[in-house]
Amino acid sequence: MKIFYKLMLIVCFINSFSTQAQHNYPQNYFRNPLNIPMQLAANFGAVRANHFHMGLDLRTNSKENLPVVAAADGYVSRIKVERYGFGNAVYITHPNGYTTVYAHLNKYFDRLDEYVKERQYKDEKWEQDMTFQPGQFPVTKGQLIALSGNTGGSAGPHLHFEIRDTKTEECLNPLLFGFAIPDSVAPIISGLYWYDRSFSTYEPGANGVAVKKAGNIYTTDLVTVNSPMISFAVKAVDKANQGFNLGVYQAELVMDGKLIYSFSIDKVSYDDTRYQNGCIDYTKFIRDKMNIQHLSVLPGMKLQNYSLPNLSGVINLQDKEVHHIEIILKDVNGNTSRLATKVQLNNNGNSISSTSTTIKPNEGKTMTTEHGEIVFSKNAVYDAVNFNMYEKPNAEENGVSNTIVLHHPYVPIHDKYTLKIKPNRKLTQQEKDKVVMLLDYGSDKDAVKGSWTGDWVQGQFNRLGTVQLIVDHSFPSVMTEWKDGALINTGTLRLKGNTKVGDIVSFRAELDGKWLRFARVKDYFVYTFDEKCPKGSGEHTLKVTTVNTAGNTNTQTLTFQR
Repeated sequence: MKIFYKLMLIVCFINSFSTQAQHNYPQNYFRNPLNIPMQLAANFGAVRANHFHMGLDLRTNSKENLPVVAAADGYVSRIKVERYGFGNAVYITHPNGYTTVYAHLNKYFDRLDEYVKERQYKDEKWEQDMTFQPGQFPVTKGQLIALSGNTGGSAGPHLHFEIRDTKTEECLNPLLFGFAIPDSVAPIISGLYWYDRSFSTYEPGANGVAVKKAGNIYTTDLVTVNSPMISFAVKAVDKANQGFNLGVYQAELVMDGKLIYSFSIDKVSYDDTRYQNGCIDYTKFIRDKMNIQHLSVLPGMKLQNYSLPNLSGVINLQDKEVHHIEIILKDVNGNTSRLATKVQLNNNGNSISSTSTTIKPNEGKTMTTEHGEIVFSKNAVYDAVNFNMYEKPNAEENGVSNTIVLHHPYVPIHDKYTLKIKPNRKLTQQEKDKVVMLLDYGSDKDAVKGSWTGDWVQGQFNRLGTVQLIVDHSFPSVMTEWKDGALINTGTLRLKGNTKVGDIVSFRAELDGKWLRFARVKDYFVYTFDEKCPKGSGEHTLKVTTVNTAGNTNTQTLTFQR
């Protein structure tokens, strides 16, 4: 019977894996976009804040300005220039139905770089999102298209590389296209967790189980649970020979020889990438910086092409017998780790029930306090939440409302909710014009201008925390790294943006009366000296105008010599 049980497990696993792994992606069509060996700093599907990682992060030996080349013949179909996100990016459309994306670049190839620069000066706008026709910028496989960098949301020099389906714009797992990246290391499992599913994975939350390792086989002691409805999750990483913590490609959960859940991270669209928050223990990720992936489907998680249909992973223990559990993790190269454990129902514990303030997946909900109202859409939550909303006094300087407490930041919200707040005193029209809604979600703050309807101001957010109204009369500004009138011999001008509440939402610089192109690098504005301001050109006047979230405008006049 033991031999038969093991054979059944193997057959079940092979059949389910072959079902998921039937891809017709071209092998070896795309080349390495760098001229150094491909080494991964992050893979497709790795967990990020509020999204899956949608491509490969290729190491550039901690250097910038390495040559980036076209992965195959095609044409430049799009470029982006943005403060966060991709920074500077190139999109190349290929004749085989795929588009490759290259991001965090420092510079485009010369002809394209000049074209983008001309458009920026014509529009008097640094940020751009431009599309091109096939004949404008054709490229051949291996042709230089850019220099690597550290722009946008990058935290260090590297190249972000994606492969997309040109028609659907879905991002595909590049490792399924046959790139030669050595990998003989199986995923590493460091934790097992179970959840009481009688109400929600958020309440009471994760129950940790110690894991023991022998080779690529992991075990635990008998898992005793106090609820007949449970699910499992696993803490695991893939090292892939290179030391970085990569995401797990595929996982399967087998109970008593029967497959009950499986996921593989093959393709994801940017429209759906936020569903990652329903695939992980979000509370552990935000509060404890731990990446724990659910081996079950949360009721509000609607990510397509991720888990096998009709396999929820939710276990209904109808007896108090011991049940065999096996968790199988694989990377794209087939390196495999297995965790074997047993689960048994003990006496039933006290279950959590819904209340009048419960938000449920696939149902909208409106809740109110004396001075606040929140409206959730039917897509707001991935699992049930007994939502706690109340008011407390506002201790902020220039605060003009009570602080509205919206549960806590450790429960994710999928889409934007609408929040209305009434000030705690009568405001003049001038004060209303300078009110911002300020959300504090623990690790950072977010401010929006909001809109007024009578005595109520309305705004939208997609995180929970505490929200209050602030009257902001402060002015934004920029700080220089030189003394006024000084001679500048460096290659750049750097201005640091500063605002008390919110962000600088508009920046304009004019050199001697003409618009000057500054790039925005996080909180800095950077101009790289070029023909617009050559050496030996004498004294210059730089006029900088900034606007913050509240709409306050400040103009500063700076001088320097060149």
